[in-house]
Amino acid sequence: MHIDIITTLPKLVESPFSDSILKRAQTKGLVTVNVVDLRAYSTNKHRTTDDYAFGGGAGMVMTIEPIDNCINDLKSKRAYDEVIYMSPDGELFQQSIANELSLKQNLILLCGHYKGVDERVREHLVTREISIGDYVLSGGELAAAVVADAVIRLLPGVLSDETSALSDSFQAGLVAPPVYTRPAEYKGWKVPDVLLSGHPAKIEEWRHDQAIERTRARRPGLLDQ
Repeated sequence: MHIDIITTLPKLVESPFSDSILKRAQTKGLVTVNVVDLRAYSTNKHRTTDDYAFGGGAGMVMTIEPIDNCINDLKSKRAYDEVIYMSPDGELFQQSIANELSLKQNLILLCGHYKGVDERVREHLVTREISIGDYVLSGGELAAAVVADAVIRLLPGVLSDETSALSDSFQAGLVAPPVYTRPAEYKGWKVPDVLLSGHPAKIEEWRHDQAIERTRARRPGLLDQ
């Protein structure tokens, strides 16, 4: 997989991909994450990428020309499955979307800033808009990192145990059940006996029941779906 992240703040985006699972995925050649500095595509001497909004009002707007130049340049090198704009009013990111995107080959993630991008970018240059929640961030960089992380960890070979991702919260429409590790008893707090029974069928049944109960208590809306 190849992921290009377009941003005016490259250093803010680079950090999450320089450690742990995401770094190992790149070292193993399973994914390439390319952080693209949008300012390199500005045509004015100050390398600005924003301007005042027509009609007035507070806040600046990212201009269309640098974004168009950047996307066209990237497209000249490879075909992209999606050009995704990270937007507060995009479709709400869920595990099912991460699963879908993990099957793609090439992705562009465009990070907005200020009051967002010129509407013509949304109308003509992007194929999809994604939000990670009903709140506003200073820019799309952290949101892009969240989406990339959720997608990359699903790629074959990224996790040492590939079945791990299949048992994550939300994969079966439920949150994950409780998990325990050694010691079996600590300060009188004991691990449930079933987990020490060595009986796989009973353990799986317990985990499934616990996942349903935890979902009902914490995220009941998932059961409605």
